[in-house]
Amino acid sequence: MKALFLFTVMFFVGMISRSEEIFFPSKEGTVLIYKTYDKKDKEVNTVKYTITHLKTTGNKTDITYLCESMDPKGKLVFKDEITIQKVGDKLYCDMSKFINKAAFQKDGQIPAEVEITGNNMEIPSNPNLGDMLPDANIVMSMSMGIIKMKMSADVVNRKVESIEDITVKGGTFKCWKFTSDVNSSAMGFKMNTKNVEWYAKGIGMVKTESYDKKGNLQSHTDLIEVLR
Repeated sequence: MKALFLFTVMFFVGMISRSEEIFFPSKEGTVLIYKTYDKKDKEVNTVKYTITHLKTTGNKTDITYLCESMDPKGKLVFKDEITIQKVGDKLYCDMSKFINKAAFQKDGQIPAEVEITGNNMEIPSNPNLGDMLPDANIVMSMSMGIIKMKMSADVVNRKVESIEDITVKGGTFKCWKFTSDVNSSAMGFKMNTKNVEWYAKGIGMVKTESYDKKGNLQSHTDLIEVLR
């Protein structure tokens, strides 16, 4: 069951004319590719994110992107189209990266009958070191005959920790380090982890690490390629 909570990263994107002030790309067609590894550094999956559409009305921008998740052999597990929002100087991101959406897939798609509730994660464009950020949560459920499959995640104690230079296969980036505690549940199985994420302006998420309550690394995700 722990595999349900391997941190299969979701890339978040945003758009504003002064792109140097935010963490995310601003061009349709931009592609970012990530790989996730388990605690033994064995590859778990590859996730490809492609910006497909940007729509701006006033100070609000809707960003649509295609997420394609593949197994270590390159076989497509599922794909999903997600829209997130940028309002003013804040981005509101989809929380599904904290849930193993592959568990809900059917024929490579996320069924329409999947119920999703909760609030989106807020990421400011210009965070200050030491800032505490709002909590976020998500619940995904789907009825399967007489069984209702349900997963949830609460992300709390979110903090802006530091600014660091991070090197991954995709390059070296000046990053803001965010930490949080994630309390997850799936079919009665509970798991508490500490997550560390590094974001670079103009790129988005560069690297993530997930630790158990004893401080042992459980998984990590790295940006491996950027295509513009």
